[in-house]
Amino acid sequence: MLELAILGLLKEQPLHGYELRKRLRDYLGLFASVSFGSLYPALARLEASGAVSAVEIQRSTAGFPMTGSLSGERTAFRRSRADVNRRSRSRRVYSITDEGQRLFDDLLSSGTESCDDERSFALRWTFARHLRPQARIGLLERRRAQLLQHLAHVCSAASSNESLDSYSRSLMERATESTKQDISWLDRMIRAERTASSGGASCD
Repeated sequence: MLELAILGLLKEQPLHGYELRKRLRDYLGLFASVSFGSLYPALARLEASGAVSAVEIQRSTAGFPMTGSLSGERTAFRRSRADVNRRSRSRRVYSITDEGQRLFDDLLSSGTESCDDERSFALRWTFARHLRPQARIGLLERRRAQLLQHLAHVCSAASSNESLDSYSRSLMERATESTKQDISWLDRMIRAERTASSGGASCD
């Protein structure tokens, strides 16, 4: 999943590692716990496979500000010297390659065969604009079928277990209501996709 997310973000623009991590955590919202310890090995694997390329960009060293105060300028100079190595250090900017484009398409389309959990579905739906209309509909319908199966299981468990206390039963009711809302949302999205698909069709 991490490789799919990285490639999807790099399709939009080249990014360095820090910005990639920020977007994974903030923009996608699906990798709140992602660390550089998991991000950089994933980037290394993608680079080794030819899916991404990286270039070293040297960060310029900014001068320290002139304050008009001798003590102030000394302080600024010391801070500038202490920070010079960090500011002048090069950083790697990653870009998706043609091979990466093909890998992204494969990962995204192969994921439509199964949506194992909410996180996996949400990630693929984030990049659903890169799927064909029928593939988007298929992704939604498979997720709907899974939720219907889950709903039937929860309802069956709730009705067959008479020993549940009021608190446990309230949690099951919450899960039932949440699942029904998700199914309702999927129904709306499926209708919208079908309408857009039929509306966009041309007659020869």
